[in-house]
Amino acid sequence: MDPLTPSFTARVPEGDDRARRVCDHCSFVDYVNPRIVTGAVVAVSDAGPAFGEGAVPLEEVRILLCRRAILPRRGYWTMPAGYMETGETIAQAVQREAREEACVHLTLDGLLAVYDVAPRSQVHLMWRATLASPEYAAGPESLEVRLFRWDEIPRDKLAFHSVSWALTHWKASREQAAFPPFRNPPGTAGWSDF
Repeated sequence: MDPLTPSFTARVPEGDDRARRVCDHCSFVDYVNPRIVTGAVVAVSDAGPAFGEGAVPLEEVRILLCRRAILPRRGYWTMPAGYMETGETIAQAVQREAREEACVHLTLDGLLAVYDVAPRSQVHLMWRATLASPEYAAGPESLEVRLFRWDEIPRDKLAFHSVSWALTHWKASREQAAFPPFRNPPGTAGWSDF
């Protein structure tokens, strides 16, 4: 066995309770941990606050959605969201994803929800946000970006369950200034995300 060529075997390391990839040469444990997805429900209103204290009627609010240009779920609609990068804070990741997908800068309000997507080894952290400026455009990962009135959201064309959950939870929290983060809807903790 060449000591310079990596070689891993699945086995239970000493003091652990599950099989992991362990280096056959030096016993390094290659931990594979869940991925963190960050995103935001971006709400816009010209008539006043889209959410929180003094929120305008729902009919006056529009939601920013991006039609995916990449797999999985190419052509389906999502909110600006994606994987967090090493060295980023959650807020930095949300802002970066919004720039990459919708060419926007956001004003973050607060954490909306934390979703477990265990079959995909993911944790989704969703925020409430508004646009920091009115301009938006499709970034390289989006076919198009649009502002939808609540009753125009293409619910049958949403890319992931977590997008639908976040929209539902945004509506439920819309008139609240502060609230505990929402969690998975009952019975969905083990769901895949599409």
